[in-house]
Amino acid sequence: MPGKRLYLRLGDRVRHLRYSIWGIGEVVEEKNSVLEGGFCFVRVLFEDGEERSFINDLDNELCCYYAGLRLCDEFFL
Repeated sequence: MPGKRLYLRLGDRVRHLRYSIWGIGEVVEEKNSVLEGGFCFVRVLFEDGEERSFINDLDNELCCYYAGLRLCDEFFL
């Protein structure tokens, strides 16, 4: 089984393209399934005080990248 293509890592800082009101978020937890077909998730704590969970596998069409999460560094390029 090939490895998952993960987008985010613990400690990464992110923003959401459509929900700027959430503010900057930080990845506070990663959960990676070792089972074939299993999901990889991240929990992100945003400045609005809410934790939100996202799929973290770039091979999944519902990955947080495709949903609009971007690393903060990408905003300053």
